[in-house]
Amino acid sequence: MKNKWLFCCVVQLVLLMPAMLFAHEMRPALLQIKQTTATGYDITWKVPRKGDMILSLKPIFPSWFSLEQVSPSIAAGEGALFTYKAVTEKDIHKMAISVAGIQHSAVDVLLYIELLNGEKFSLVIQPSHATVYIPEKETFFDTAKTYLVIGIEHILLGPDHLLFVLALLLIVTGTRKIIFTITAFTLAHSITLSLSVLGYVGLPGPPVEATIALSIMFLAWELVKLYHGQKVISAQKPWLVSFCFGLLHGLGFASALQSVGLPQTQVPAALAFFNIGVEAGQLAFISVILLLSTLAKKIITARQAKKMVLVAAYGIGSVAAFWLIERVLNFYQ
Repeated sequence: MKNKWLFCCVVQLVLLMPAMLFAHEMRPALLQIKQTTATGYDITWKVPRKGDMILSLKPIFPSWFSLEQVSPSIAAGEGALFTYKAVTEKDIHKMAISVAGIQHSAVDVLLYIELLNGEKFSLVIQPSHATVYIPEKETFFDTAKTYLVIGIEHILLGPDHLLFVLALLLIVTGTRKIIFTITAFTLAHSITLSLSVLGYVGLPGPPVEATIALSIMFLAWELVKLYHGQKVISAQKPWLVSFCFGLLHGLGFASALQSVGLPQTQVPAALAFFNIGVEAGQLAFISVILLLSTLAKKIITARQAKKMVLVAAYGIGSVAAFWLIERVLNFYQ
């Protein structure tokens, strides 16, 4: 294997291994406000879980929009669900909404608002901007910004997708091949993401996530065979492998997006900018890997790089095997 730069990829993998092994994608919190009468509102507050604990986050409204909890919280997916009611005579346009505790977390809050007159709003509350104001009118820019951020965070906080891309970079040699391989992966997951979100195709989330882990194990096994001088399809036709598995990863992206939800008045914009966000995050990750690889050319020999790739292959395979077992066990929970 001629690529000396692979050393840097492996170093990054080793540094990230502990976090990857026990990482779970942190889904955003969700706050929905639905107007039911001229003065009444139903509020749904879904808080994600970190490990075994529900995050200590709480929405804060003006005193004239006080909440009354309808029922005790219930378990919902990977978090807890709270339901409230509120009554106010005031117009909620321009109302400030904050989330207590968000500054000390790494979680965004998606805010959906639906009014009786048909108006719908999609906003995002971030740790760096803990307060938002309900606009007077839903805009394309608001939707684009919200789902661009969600897309970037999903790919950068989703270690399984990044590990798959890293494995591809360890297998594929040559700038042209890398470009074609990543393009095929992008095209494939864009297709299934769109078709799934629009309701044309769909598979249950848990089996998809387990199969994604299996796809990473496949690439790890290909790396081991490549080390021993065997011919592997992922090196001969990497674009074909990345396209086929990209279709699968697109279903994983769709599962995440559907758990967040889409604004019904801005579905094309939300879908497009989520996908753009995913691509932006993916390209950022690849750029960092390639930049570090350029620096590593001066550090090690090709022989050392080859040995490091074998270490990486077993590391990637071990992490993916752990995820596979964990996700299969989740079928029965």
